[in-house]
Amino acid sequence: MMNIKNTRRDLHGVLLLDKPQGLTSNDALQKVKRLFNAKKAGHTGALDPLATGMLPICFGEATKFSQYLLDSDKCYRVIAKLGERTDTSDADGQIVSTKPVEVTESQINEALTHFRGDILQVPTMFSALKYQGKPLYEYARQGIVIDREARLITVYKNQFIQFDIKKNELTLEIYCSKGTYIRTIVDDLGERLGCGAHVIYLRRLQVSNYPIENMVTLDALEEMNDKDQLLMPVDSPLQDCPKVILTHAQGDDILLGRTIELDTSNAVETLVRIYQDEQFIGAGIQLFNKLSPKRLISTS
Repeated sequence: MMNIKNTRRDLHGVLLLDKPQGLTSNDALQKVKRLFNAKKAGHTGALDPLATGMLPICFGEATKFSQYLLDSDKCYRVIAKLGERTDTSDADGQIVSTKPVEVTESQINEALTHFRGDILQVPTMFSALKYQGKPLYEYARQGIVIDREARLITVYKNQFIQFDIKKNELTLEIYCSKGTYIRTIVDDLGERLGCGAHVIYLRRLQVSNYPIENMVTLDALEEMNDKDQLLMPVDSPLQDCPKVILTHAQGDDILLGRTIELDTSNAVETLVRIYQDEQFIGAGIQLFNKLSPKRLISTS
């Protein structure tokens, strides 16, 4: 019998998947991997099953740089249901309290000012953060609460979009740093407003600077013959990093793991994209005029 794994393709690049509601990020990843018949693939930052939107899928050599997308800024559109608090802070959880909603638009805007800039956030128990090797959500499902340290996050924008008074539904657009839990912002906002709140809709609009118009749905992928044309370049996870072009000889030294000297200098340690002639070969760290390899692609 033929080994299916041996028939899978070497594929390199990044796909911007528009993840559908109801699927875990790993389920979506496995479906994409099967559709492309790819040997190696990984996603870059999980979305809850309830959430939709941009989920970059890295193939092959691009997986070496997926961490930089995990660490990148993100933008979300969220709808919060006011008046109800749930144990998971979203619509997949059980309602734990119900209160009347007696808030005005001006009160909402005032409350939002407390969720902008650098803030300390305590991660939700229903998160994938690990404690003693197990994700927190596994403890939460057993009714076990683990003490969590507050983490510093940055909310660059927390914009009021709309408040539907009849439905008690508040729409926001949030642009934030890595590690931000939108569910926690909504839960904390509901407590500040005195009525409670939980997420009923969440869509990730952007990861890093990837354009929203480049996203593709699973349904569209299944109908498409030439899927490879959708892949973004292997170096795209590093698109915000400065570009360093080396000579062929310098590139050979970097590929051998050596530190080299450049004509230019950076006083601050800087992550850079490295090219040998015009071919991308990996990421490096430049400090002053020294360039050291950090993560290199296979050029064989």
